[in-house]
Amino acid sequence: MAYKHYITIFKEVKKSKFLKIQAIVLFITTYIDWTLIPFVTKLEGTFLPVFMISFFMLLGSLDGFIHPLFKNIRIYNIYLFTIILDMIQIGSYIFFSTSIIFFTYLILTIFTIQAITFEVARIHTVDFMQDENIVLKDYLMLRSFMISLAIVMGSLSAMLFDYFTKELSYLLLYLAILGVIGILFQYKLYGKFKKRVIFNEVQIEKDKTELFEKFKI
Repeated sequence: MAYKHYITIFKEVKKSKFLKIQAIVLFITTYIDWTLIPFVTKLEGTFLPVFMISFFMLLGSLDGFIHPLFKNIRIYNIYLFTIILDMIQIGSYIFFSTSIIFFTYLILTIFTIQAITFEVARIHTVDFMQDENIVLKDYLMLRSFMISLAIVMGSLSAMLFDYFTKELSYLLLYLAILGVIGILFQYKLYGKFKKRVIFNEVQIEKDKTELFEKFKI
């Protein structure tokens, strides 16, 4: 049965705390966005002109042009940036009660930057898969699975919130709490990436020194 491949992938993930944390971060972040997206889309269609909606779509499509600019960026700096971005997103929720238009613009800006950042992070994360037991194909399958699961759960959550209450502040409070939890996991992931990068750089420098000493002799 093809379903056994799910069991194999999740068994491999259990062996790595790094992959488990990454899967949790990916799920929480995607879930929050896709729970909020239907409501923001409604606000976008109500308050924003077609020109600005097209402008945000245009920005979101530029990720392929932007990737080469971050070819040599250290991946832990990407996750540090996502933490800051999530903190800004949580802080932006307070503007909903004061200015819906500003709130809509701010959330759309954050969503656009997040989409580009996730793609940059995905490319750089592949470099670390060689140190894991899981093969690259299985990792990409796991990533797609977690994203699809988060989108499904986020969409269902949006339906439930819309059905039971029209008060968006309750939803924002719920997402803010989840956002704080997500930031904690992201900080753990940031620490693991930074440790790995620094450790690898130290090893490389040590190997260079030993090689130099051999040639000197």
